Amino acid sequence: MDDTFAVDVVRGSPTAGETAKGRRLSEGLKAGQRIAKISVITLVAIGIVELIAGQISGSIVATADGIDSLSDAMISLIVFVGLYLATRPANKKFPFGYYKVESFAALIAAIGMVAIGAFIMFHSYESLVSPHKIDQPVLTMVILAAASAVSLHRALQMRKIAHKYDLLSLKTDAKNSIKDGSASIIGFFSVLVASQFGFLQMDAIGGMIIAGYIFSVAYFSLRQSSLTLVDAWQNPGTSDKVKQLVETKFQSESLRVRSVFLRPTGMMAHAEVHLEIDGNKRLADFESLSIQIQNLIHSKFRLIDRISVIPHPKSIDAEMKKAPI
Repeated sequence: MDDTFAVDVVRGSPTAGETAKGRRLSEGLKAGQRIAKISVITLVAIGIVELIAGQISGSIVATADGIDSLSDAMISLIVFVGLYLATRPANKKFPFGYYKVESFAALIAAIGMVAIGAFIMFHSYESLVSPHKIDQPVLTMVILAAASAVSLHRALQMRKIAHKYDLLSLKTDAKNSIKDGSASIIGFFSVLVASQFGFLQMDAIGGMIIAGYIFSVAYFSLRQSSLTLVDAWQNPGTSDKVKQLVETKFQSESLRVRSVFLRPTGMMAHAEVHLEIDGNKRLADFESLSIQIQNLIHSKFRLIDRISVIPHPKSIDAEMKKAPI
């Protein structure tokens, strides 16, 4: 079979580009771990304070925001664990590394968000049916405003790191933190309307809006992580671009790219490039060609980490086409 001639070019001596990419990935994972750890501590503190405020004031939206903050802390903890495991090197049991653990962590976090959202929605409905007056509204609003400011500041820091290193679970956590900050803003205005304008149901409505926010972020996370875990490539045009790039660059080699398969691994991707080449080509020459193709693809597509180049001799293909059926 042709696949027995596959050359996995990343097993050779690492190039400067590969070394730089490895350093960048390691740097990104460490930065992600640091901000995720800070996020856990911050969210736990905010959640506890909001829950205390909710108990003192009797505000359902303050209690909902506190539960939301604690659930976000759990999500940040899962993200931290996922990023930590992703730094582990490949081994015999996981020959492609632990990158997909990061996507799995995002999936688990999203499932937890759905459960928390349902819990908040249920208690908000109970409060909507039986509204009650909020005690200590000024204190509650101050706490919600402070929680919003801290959450949004941390979210912007997290988002910057997530986009810089393209970390899926950290992007999810950043969106979750933005949601947490905006939920506190909604809580602030809900308490304001309920206490100052006498519309007591607004407290419960604010809780329902927070639950809706949670469901929307959970949907995004479930969609992204699930597609990654089932090896769905979300930008089909990339394969055509890789094919065109290789054929244009190596026209003098008289090769044709039969197909390019891309497989997401979480924060990175693996590529499998099938070539039609001269069947009489020496193995040493093909290995040199494979390394050149690897370097070319790495230089243009920074998210493609591992590349396998699989040759298909033209002479064998021609004989198979001539053979009677």
